[in-house]
Amino acid sequence: MRLQWKIGVVGLMAALVLVAGCKKSEPAPAADVPVPAAKPVRVPVTLPPKVKKNLYPPITEADADVAKGLAEARKEHKRVILDFGGDWCGDCQVLDIYFNQEPNADLLAKNFVKVNVNIGQEDANLGLAHKYGVPVHGVPALAVLDAQGKVLYAQDKEFSDMRYMQSQSVTDFLNKWKR
Repeated sequence: MRLQWKIGVVGLMAALVLVAGCKKSEPAPAADVPVPAAKPVRVPVTLPPKVKKNLYPPITEADADVAKGLAEARKEHKRVILDFGGDWCGDCQVLDIYFNQEPNADLLAKNFVKVNVNIGQEDANLGLAHKYGVPVHGVPALAVLDAQGKVLYAQDKEFSDMRYMQSQSVTDFLNKWKR
């Protein structure tokens, strides 16, 4: 009889521990002590590709590429998007995926000349980024220029978490800054 009673008490204690949601070695939280909420888990909308595309030209070509982009924009009556980033950057890769999806690809082709500027490991072409108002606290970071090179808009970290954003955010950006 005593053995059955011990098994019954142990079973009851185990059930109480399970119901209380704590381990036997941990005391149950006091009723007046707030329990911190679990942090929500961020799930990427689009994963960066496993094999990174070569999106950004050599660091040394940035000034010439911007000059060519501005000349093309003047000729075609478009605006310029300077895309500061690096091939190592997963969010830059996702932004490229979004730029190449419809309707973004059409909006980009009709309204903008896009110039990719390689910032190395966030240690190159920073003077060029700063010239166009981009502080480069995260990449990708974009600047929108008119055809004469006047800055219309400069991002800080708006797209630096691109993998967690929808393609629609790029569509909204392009629609806002098109001519």
